[in-house]
Amino acid sequence: MFGLFKKKRDEQKLPQLLDLNGEALQEGDLVKALRYELGEAKLILEENTYYYESINSGEKVIWLKMIDAYTENQKVLKKS
Repeated sequence: MFGLFKKKRDEQKLPQLLDLNGEALQEGDLVKALRYELGEAKLILEENTYYYESINSGEKVIWLKMIDAYTENQKVLKKS
């Protein structure tokens, strides 16, 4: 009788990422990173997690480290 009404696990949903100007970011977008000296970077998805990968150095930074505390947007600017 126990366990009949277990709550189903929700699959972890990906967050909606916005740049400093409020523009939506998607996987594959090129951005100018304003932290960690990444310079121009590409937004990539690995194992259901977003990362910024520097075009120049190949360094990867998880999206959580790029959150701006004031606006809660990402500390990046989307390239046109």
